[in-house]
Amino acid sequence: MPGPTVVPVQGDPKLPDRVDVVVIGGGIIGTSTALELQERGLRVALCEKGGIGQEQSSRNWGWVRISRRDVREIPLMVEALRIWPGLNDRTQRDTGYKRAGIAFACKSDEEVEQYADWAENLKPYQIQSGVVAPSKVAELIPGLNYPVKGALYTPMDGRAEPQKAAPAIAEGARAKGAAVLTECAVRAVETTAGRVSGVVTERGTIACSAVVLAGGAWSRLFSGNLGIELPQLKVMNTVLRTEPLEGGPEVAYWTEKVAFRKRQDGGYTIADGTRNIVDIVPDSFRLAMKFFPALLHQWRDLRLRVGPRFGVEAGYARQWRPDEVTPFEQTRVLDPVPHQGTVKKTLASAAEVAPIFAKAKVAQTWAGLIDVTPDAVPVISAVDEVPGFHIATGFSGHGFGIGPGAGRLMADIVSGATPCVDPHDFRLTRFFDGSKIVIDSGF
Repeated sequence: MPGPTVVPVQGDPKLPDRVDVVVIGGGIIGTSTALELQERGLRVALCEKGGIGQEQSSRNWGWVRISRRDVREIPLMVEALRIWPGLNDRTQRDTGYKRAGIAFACKSDEEVEQYADWAENLKPYQIQSGVVAPSKVAELIPGLNYPVKGALYTPMDGRAEPQKAAPAIAEGARAKGAAVLTECAVRAVETTAGRVSGVVTERGTIACSAVVLAGGAWSRLFSGNLGIELPQLKVMNTVLRTEPLEGGPEVAYWTEKVAFRKRQDGGYTIADGTRNIVDIVPDSFRLAMKFFPALLHQWRDLRLRVGPRFGVEAGYARQWRPDEVTPFEQTRVLDPVPHQGTVKKTLASAAEVAPIFAKAKVAQTWAGLIDVTPDAVPVISAVDEVPGFHIATGFSGHGFGIGPGAGRLMADIVSGATPCVDPHDFRLTRFFDGSKIVIDSGF
């Protein structure tokens, strides 16, 4: 099943002998980190096992939102909202970014109160957000046929094109001097006197003094080969896009049944508003206790299943030598089959909520595997056990919009600059230092 069509990025033919930082992973987080570091005068090599932006960074909804964020992510998302409007100029490429607003439907008086309370978190940042009346919701979403008590509406929220953004940022980093290496899996990290001194790729060795792992759903496997425990599982989300549709809403809209946003081409990206599929895999048992609070909190939104994925992941090597072919070379792109029952239900729900979608024609469907942590908050952190090694992963379905901010924070940590936001909540050690796992769904 082919995934979405991503703007192609041709990798550099030559491997650099030495750089300051190697970034592993060519998604929105890795490319954003590479751009930030290269702009600071550091020499960067961006290594991607497949193609730039081919996995979850091109398969998400394309929402650039601060609405309904976990409160720990709000300062970082504020930073991202500062960055997005200037990305086209910085990269001299089109990311598809547009500030068009996002609204989250409130079905009950309790939700109205919850969303109103959540919006208070944005007041210190002078970002307009609050619950609007049903009449305003009807104005924002023309033809709405879904009874609501109101909606949390944030005009500053927006959208960008996942199939364009990571490639644009990668090309921007390359234009400033970064090496962009595709189909170039990193097999191992080398150390000298306990510190990072280089990486071994399938094409040769690159000397460096720092490494950033931004490997998305692959980050746990890579970390494990270094002896680093990273609690992370995968969740599958199915998405469809429509052909161009006249008269549809500009504002992105979320309900418990369906979520949709307008695309740059005039079509819409549509997905189930809440439900995701979780394949039971060997790591599900290894990490059961870490993820138990999340399962209790979100069990209504998760569909557990046992299928071929168990055998696939059971077959992955968990340890390998630098001269051995790795799982990253054996699977260049994670391209799961979309759940057809979800596709049918989602399209029907969209037409029920906004009848204009009854005229929508499905152009393509795809699925992606989301990297999830036990508290659904990312890890953006140095790793104490291996000085010079850093991890930026586990964005739990919130990574696309926050990506440029996460890249800036990661670059701050690597370069020793004053962090743009306090990184404490994103430290890896929170899962092992006795801290309570706190699940915050954004309200």
